[in-house]
Amino acid sequence: MIWRTPINLDELNNAPEYMGTFLGIKFTEWDENSLTATMPVNRKTHQPQGILHGGASVVLAETIGSYASALIIDREKYAAVGLEVNANHLRPVSDGEIKGICEPIHIGRRTHVWNIKIVNKDDKLVCISRLTVAIIDHP
Repeated sequence: MIWRTPINLDELNNAPEYMGTFLGIKFTEWDENSLTATMPVNRKTHQPQGILHGGASVVLAETIGSYASALIIDREKYAAVGLEVNANHLRPVSDGEIKGICEPIHIGRRTHVWNIKIVNKDDKLVCISRLTVAIIDHP
């Protein structure tokens, strides 16, 4: 298992307000090697054409990956901060909910690289993202 301690989804979902809470991101499950969250597709996450905004997908990906890194490190000594994110938007979504599944590609001492698959309600790939997180000394 990659996590420092078992994950408490209620704690993750009761964080102080941030962009993820504004967009309705909810952590829904985890296992020994992945963390999953959902996000509604609605007016808050649409682009003007009425489909999911690519930036909202990136917010979901970076939120899950950043939380995943924070759940691995000693947060009294280190902080996890986004270093690079990319995303390929593969399928439009106009309503419902999307799900992001985050799995590690590399867990190093100073960098973590995550693969985040974002799927629609039919488990069809909507977006594939890779996030690199820097592990820095706690400010």
